[in-house]
Amino acid sequence: MKVLAAMSGGVDSAVAAALAVEAGHEVTGVHMALSRQPGTLRTGSRGCCTIEDAHDARRVADHLGIPFYVWDFSAEFAEDVVADFLSEYAAGRTPNPCLRCNEKIKFAALLDRAIALGFDAVATGHHVRLVDGVLHRSVDAAKDQSYVLAVLTREQLAHTMFPLGELTKERVRELAAERGFAVAGKKDSYDICFIPEGDTRGYLREKLGERPGVVVDAASGEELARHDAFYGYTIGQRKGLGLGRPAADGKPRFVLGIEPVSGTVTVGPVDGLDVDSLTGERIVFSTGAAPEFPLRTVAQLRAHGATVPAVADLVDGRLQVRLDAKMRGIAPGQTVVLYDPQDRYVIGAATIVRAA
Repeated sequence: MKVLAAMSGGVDSAVAAALAVEAGHEVTGVHMALSRQPGTLRTGSRGCCTIEDAHDARRVADHLGIPFYVWDFSAEFAEDVVADFLSEYAAGRTPNPCLRCNEKIKFAALLDRAIALGFDAVATGHHVRLVDGVLHRSVDAAKDQSYVLAVLTREQLAHTMFPLGELTKERVRELAAERGFAVAGKKDSYDICFIPEGDTRGYLREKLGERPGVVVDAASGEELARHDAFYGYTIGQRKGLGLGRPAADGKPRFVLGIEPVSGTVTVGPVDGLDVDSLTGERIVFSTGAAPEFPLRTVAQLRAHGATVPAVADLVDGRLQVRLDAKMRGIAPGQTVVLYDPQDRYVIGAATIVRAA
């Protein structure tokens, strides 16, 4: 089978490419250039898709004796990921750019080009399993990435390989060391790749400018502070609120809501963050056809967050999810992913537009 190995320059994609070669596939490596001006070097776990990463990927490809190319996806990345990230924050929502990158770049733009060039599948280093075309959790629960891949369609999954799904991260590093890969001990990248310094607020200020408004108390409506950028706040935030004085009841305040038109940030006690009802749009069912509703399910609300049993229904084209237990700090713009009742495989995903 002709396989295109997406090689980020990290240890996971290096081992995935190696396993694809060793399985007898005809493998070609490709590194995705996502910026016209990539950083030169990473700093620990900050940043990815740097020039250093491209060189690391090429060295692994040379070691494996496979062809290697760098493909420019900077225009698609700027439009589908960066612009989406900025527009979501400007609308008072909290996006997940890594999930959007998987949806729009790695498994859309890259996969489309691969198929057009005659490749049968794209292999990646994600920690997830594909069982009979259905996305299952990795055997390494701590590294499972099924949440950020839940936006993939069944058609996309049919042309995808995940060689690491049965491996722990520790074993992946051992395999890399056994093969003499210099990236065996390379740190994983955790930050937003186009904000390698980790200063999201500073990046948003540079791109969106000042968006002033007020901070008000949810119970009394009293103005507690003024701010110059509502996008500098996130649902559930406690520190850095800039309140001029403590609340009358003496309880700490958390961000409960963000209204972008007026720039109003609403704060209140922590129990105001409790939600048990979600509404989602941009629905994708990775198992193919929509399941029968109402559906008993397990919901995951953050990439590395806890799961909660729930009941989902499809009402007027929107996903309605009722959680069995209250969860805190769920914000519009985040993604809810539905798993089977035993929490083994992905059923579908939707972007949260309302949490109450």
